[in-house]
Amino acid sequence: MTRPDASTLPHGAPPPGRTAVVTGASSGIGAATARRLAAEGFRVVLTARRKERIADLAAELTAAGHQATAHPLDVTDRAAVESFAATLDHCAVLVNNAGGALGADPVATADPADWRQMYETNVLGTLHVTQCLLPALEASGDGTVVIVSSTAGHAAYEGGGGYVAAKHAEHVLAETLRLEIVGRPVRVVEVAPGMVRTDEFAKTRFRGDEEKAAKVYEGVAEPLTADDVADTIAWTVTRPSHVNIDLLVVRPRAQASNTKVHRVR
Repeated sequence: MTRPDASTLPHGAPPPGRTAVVTGASSGIGAATARRLAAEGFRVVLTARRKERIADLAAELTAAGHQATAHPLDVTDRAAVESFAATLDHCAVLVNNAGGALGADPVATADPADWRQMYETNVLGTLHVTQCLLPALEASGDGTVVIVSSTAGHAAYEGGGGYVAAKHAEHVLAETLRLEIVGRPVRVVEVAPGMVRTDEFAKTRFRGDEEKAAKVYEGVAEPLTADDVADTIAWTVTRPSHVNIDLLVVRPRAQASNTKVHRVR
């Protein structure tokens, strides 16, 4: 089938049947991004370790008239990622969203196991999926790799050493990949969110301690939502093919930096 010329399509509309893979799609930013890209006309492939959640989301999207499939996947498992990549007949967009933070201990007392897990998920997971899907992205003739990093990848803060280190590595991965594949039909986009309130991020970081998780957002009237970030991701993906949003930092108005947040007491 001849691929439609993007110039004949409505501005920002993907050609019919274009596939977008979203990692970490079982909740938060990943789930919101899958919903938004489906609404934009992409056929979305949802990946995450929690198969029931992505299956439910795929069913929700299908019931709404969109194209969606679920594929359970641990992005840290290279063999599993390779097997997943082999199932795809097409891929135009990859949203590397799987990741997360563990703990808030200072460098002097942090658990190396937490650092290792954060590095494997945020960095090596992104590397595995990007490497395995890059041939398909290039073959699409108009591919986009989105790396969802964090403002932690651009500035350090106390108690965040392991997460900051992992997100800095993810940022460098995006920068380096962009340099290495320039001239090929694949864009590399980094979206770096600041304070985003989701159901799980802070709770996971503090190992289920809801009181500690709530303090992260205490006094902040309007932190970002998962939908806010998904809206940003969708905007970068739907720019005309010659436009690359190298880096987009998005924070709530109340947050001036990683350590400067306006809180109402």
